Amino acid sequence: MTDPSSSAPVFNGPVFNEGLLNFLRESPTPYHAVAKMVEALTLAGFQPLREGDSWRLEPGGKYWVTRNDSSIIAFVYGSESPVEQGIRMVGAHTDSPCLKVKPQPELSRQGYSQLGVEVYGGALLAPWFDRDLSLAGRVSYRDQEGRVRSTLVDFKAPIAIIPSLAIHLDREANRQRSINAQKELPPLLLVDTPEADQPAFRERLKTQILSEHDGLAVDEVLDFEIALYDTQSPAMVGLSQDFIASARLDNLLSCYVGLQSLLQADGRHSALLVCNDHEEVGSASACGAKGPMLQQFLERLLPETETRLRALDASLMISADNAHGVHPNFADRHDEQHGPRLNRGPVIKVNANQRYATTSESSAVFRDLAARAGVSVQTFVSRSDMECGSTIGPITSAEVGVKTLDVGVPTFAMHSIRELAGRDDALALHHILNEFYRYPYPPGRS
Repeated sequence: MTDPSSSAPVFNGPVFNEGLLNFLRESPTPYHAVAKMVEALTLAGFQPLREGDSWRLEPGGKYWVTRNDSSIIAFVYGSESPVEQGIRMVGAHTDSPCLKVKPQPELSRQGYSQLGVEVYGGALLAPWFDRDLSLAGRVSYRDQEGRVRSTLVDFKAPIAIIPSLAIHLDREANRQRSINAQKELPPLLLVDTPEADQPAFRERLKTQILSEHDGLAVDEVLDFEIALYDTQSPAMVGLSQDFIASARLDNLLSCYVGLQSLLQADGRHSALLVCNDHEEVGSASACGAKGPMLQQFLERLLPETETRLRALDASLMISADNAHGVHPNFADRHDEQHGPRLNRGPVIKVNANQRYATTSESSAVFRDLAARAGVSVQTFVSRSDMECGSTIGPITSAEVGVKTLDVGVPTFAMHSIRELAGRDDALALHHILNEFYRYPYPPGRS
């Protein structure tokens, strides 16, 4: 824990990054990420809220609530009035582009057992080939008493692979190649044995549940949401270990940084962390940023409309989602004045067409926070002749009506199966968010 009189983080760089690597390693899906966050919040004394119960939130309390097991809100109810001092909000997302297993996935082709898969989000597909893959996700089942329940599974072992076609059979592979997701992405599981039928995928899941959860009474697997993931562990890489290489840096890195910062909030000001699912596919779901989860939480926190609107007027949302670092081999893909570099600090993301929610006022607060924390910041603006991505920032700002800005750590290979970030940038963002949760002024008011 921290000294309440100091805003300095308790972690040094290596310790902080090791915690980040562990979180990434143990969070192959949004369900697992939320479960790990719940574990940390519970250890820190946060109390669970269930949406179907009556709530009684009190100043000094610390709470968490989940939806769909894949989105979470954690909240510190400050001793200062949120109407006067606002709520300091940080937003991130739990999902990442990946390959998801189809409902009836069993394929048998040319003597091999394979799985039918569907592309989730804007994945870079080529890096998925020739990787040691495993399976993880949520499984719903009927127990032996006839009740429908859900649990998490993680095979962990490398049990699947998508082999590339040899260069001899595709001479143009290094010049031009498109990937047919239907035909070319089903992974290999095993060689079919002609003397015995292979068990259906649901039966494999039942066996896995029983191996992971000793004593669980599973009668029948009813359905599942299972994704493939790369079993290569997150790592520090480079001659001087300047980089963090991992799957799902976009955006579990921000989830981890936001969580660690909230855990160090001093309890004076109301502080909130929301990590939504489904950002990579547009956020339009009950647990996505375009859904009502955050708005409904705020309505239950402050039921009286005028009180809630006054609190929102004093509040600020920092939407934390990774930014595009300027790639040394593709520097021309960036505006020459706005090419963020790894290990040079977090990035303020700006777009004139509101693909990012940053305004000059919200950006100014972030710059002030960075100066207080002794951290350098950078700016990203897309080339004027290239389309810009987006985040939960504009969506949350529009849905909730809170002043917002978009920031993130610079990253290479975004949406690849293995992304790259700088060693120092996650901790730098942590320093800034620590300042934010302790900021002495209502951050939403000029």
